[in-house]
Amino acid sequence: MAGRAAEPEVIWARPERAGRGPKPAYNRADIAAAAVRIADADGIEAVSMRRVAGELGCGTMSLYNYVPRKEDLYELMVDAVSGEYVLTEGPPGEDWRAAMLALGRQTRDLMRRHPWLPRIMSALYGFSPNALRYLEHCLGALDGLDVPYGTKAELIGMVNGSVMTYVAGELAMAERARALPWSAEREQQVRYAYLAGQVGTGAYPRLAEALKEAPAPGDADELFDRMMNRLLDSFA
Repeated sequence: MAGRAAEPEVIWARPERAGRGPKPAYNRADIAAAAVRIADADGIEAVSMRRVAGELGCGTMSLYNYVPRKEDLYELMVDAVSGEYVLTEGPPGEDWRAAMLALGRQTRDLMRRHPWLPRIMSALYGFSPNALRYLEHCLGALDGLDVPYGTKAELIGMVNGSVMTYVAGELAMAERARALPWSAEREQQVRYAYLAGQVGTGAYPRLAEALKEAPAPGDADELFDRMMNRLLDSFA
């Protein structure tokens, strides 16, 4: 196994392949695609250099000529799925709120297609080619928002962080529901009945008022849009 470098490295600044020899039968994109297939099928825990090598039909040690660390492999994976964004330019003067809401929905869909993604996301991965493409597109979508670029970057980060947190909650609830011997709807009924009983005691008057005034829960898509719109309201 290759030793750890004495200084931090950016995988994108490295040559595609270290060392000499004949032209290889695969490249960095092939490695990322193989790792994504494994993670989509069996979870991020199943991703290892040995498993990826087996998927590609090569020796494990040869992968270290392309990807020196597992953390670099994760970065390649994040960049690969980030290439799934459909980044079409809107018409001049397009509503920046609508554009960011649409991008937030894309991010949510992306993370639900690849449930392992929220677990390995890092702000440090924002230097990858597809991440830079995404960030530049987002800044362009915010041309109609009259705030400094630093504030726009903060908005993009808050949107992405909020979407990631929302999807992580969705995925955790779905995973829990699959492990239960009863339906999620039945558990919700039982828990709401308990909550109503506790609030009915009069011990929680503020909570009782909040529950009376709260909007109807709606489905997950409606809740997501509500969360996004309230976040965007704070920058409008």
